[in-house]
Amino acid sequence: MGAVTRGTTNPNRLRRADRWLTGPLAPVLRAAADPLVVDLGFGASPTTAVELRDRLRTVRPDAEVLGIEIDPARVAAARPLAGPGLDFRVGGFELPTGGRAPVVVRAFNVLRQYPAEEVAGAWDLVRPRLAPGGVLVDGTCDEIGRRAAWVAVGAGGPRSLSLSFRFGSVERPSDVAPRLPKVLIHRNVPGERVHAWLAALDAAWSAAAPLAAFGVRQRWVATCRAVRDLGWPLLDGPVRWRLGEVTVRWDAVAP
Repeated sequence: MGAVTRGTTNPNRLRRADRWLTGPLAPVLRAAADPLVVDLGFGASPTTAVELRDRLRTVRPDAEVLGIEIDPARVAAARPLAGPGLDFRVGGFELPTGGRAPVVVRAFNVLRQYPAEEVAGAWDLVRPRLAPGGVLVDGTCDEIGRRAAWVAVGAGGPRSLSLSFRFGSVERPSDVAPRLPKVLIHRNVPGERVHAWLAALDAAWSAAAPLAAFGVRQRWVATCRAVRDLGWPLLDGPVRWRLGEVTVRWDAVAP
């Protein structure tokens, strides 16, 4: 269920999302009865699925990755790389996992190519198929993975929005806006919560300009601390901020 997308990808493109999966989401992976993770819409090359398997196994050695693509030719091209903990299958948002419930479904740069009104329906197909406590990660990044944003969606609906960027790749936090997930990208206009969130980050970033003398990382940590002090419900702290990342509760940015 779904549509064939462009399928463009690059090695290491999804490293920022994978670092989050093996960081804040590590307890969920470790607690899973069945450590199945789906890479939904892995694209024309299975490279990012291989990388995902290897990264997940640093926190869950028996983790298994199932790459799912709606294009049979892409699955056929990927199958020679199948091996321990990695397999590929034709399918879409119906998740043909053979009855297994995945603890994580990573769908990056997939729904970005869909009409915005179809996003909720795609989420609704995946959510009931997740394992207890499982998460759908619906995200977007640039071509080489320097800027990324993703929504974490649980069985009950969306939980959070994460922004992540490489230090030095943006002039201000709102430069990540073109990589917002489809559900939010058209909402970045005055009067919408996500616009207010990005504006708050930009204002705090400007106020922290004197700290640039100590490095971009220190300026970003101060920015995140400032918006938290203003009442924005952040779900992480300095450990994640120092990586160029910040996660806010979904209800603070929801359309």
